[in-house]
Amino acid sequence: MSYCRSTVAVMLVMILMGPVTTLADDGEVAALRERWETITTDMPDDARGQAYAELVEEATQLVESSPDDADALLWKGIALASEARAKGGPGALGLAKEARDDLERVVELDPSGGNASAYVTLAVLYQRVPGWPLGFGDSDTAEALFQSARQIRPEGIDVNYYYAVFLEEEGRVDDALEHARLAVEGESREGRTASDEALRDDAWKLIDRLSS
Repeated sequence: MSYCRSTVAVMLVMILMGPVTTLADDGEVAALRERWETITTDMPDDARGQAYAELVEEATQLVESSPDDADALLWKGIALASEARAKGGPGALGLAKEARDDLERVVELDPSGGNASAYVTLAVLYQRVPGWPLGFGDSDTAEALFQSARQIRPEGIDVNYYYAVFLEEEGRVDDALEHARLAVEGESREGRTASDEALRDDAWKLIDRLSS
């Protein structure tokens, strides 16, 4: 069998480049995001743990078919972190560790971390998880991750609200109040309106508490 020069050239380029990376379909990723929004804003607290676990399964299947897709990994990590928070207790630590690994991989693939979402979720994990020897929690790492998120999306409702909560826990009340106010002034994101507006309400409550 003979090949023309252009065909041979294409084959050589493909060999040199290695296997083609498979990316997840945008609609599949959007479906994960929409499902997470529904669970987070519409479901009662006692139903969320199982719902997040099912979402993790869906996200895992997508990641298995597209292992280097940052968006698919982002939503698997967010779903895992959400499941860990909903379930709580020692059993949640394994979920938190898996979420951390996925989200750190997101940052490797996409330095913007999914428009800062990976950095915010990682920061909250490092804030809430117990420290050594039980877990990986570390307030200095959480602070650095929040700063990375602020550099990417300084006006973000989620960025500023969760940073305000962190600052309150660190005893930095004035700084916490400043970022809670930035949270209520921020614009909600397309596709994340319900959860962002819920965080805006939480930011108002935080302002009331810190101002009293």
